[in-house]
Amino acid sequence: MCLAIPGKVLSIEHQYDGRVKMAKVQFGGIIKEVSLEMVPQAKVGDYVLVHVGVAISIVNEEEAKRTFRYLEEMGEVDELDIQSMLPDPKEYREDSN
Repeated sequence: MCLAIPGKVLSIEHQYDGRVKMAKVQFGGIIKEVSLEMVPQAKVGDYVLVHVGVAISIVNEEEAKRTFRYLEEMGEVDELDIQSMLPDPKEYREDSN
């Protein structure tokens, strides 16, 4: 099974003589360098789905939060240190009704 994790784009730069668009992406308390070659239209503040260091799509904040909830239910949140990016549990219950 392949898993893509949403993260928030903090900054963007071109590397390798300007040929590769890269971003610093935040996953809770973790910041990783990610390729934006598959989503060149991504901008600072966007949420992107990242798989093995490559952003594969742009998602809205609500979709990112929904994914974080699923990860929490699967018990993956502690490993990823994304607790701060999860929505308030009360908000989740209200959305479910």
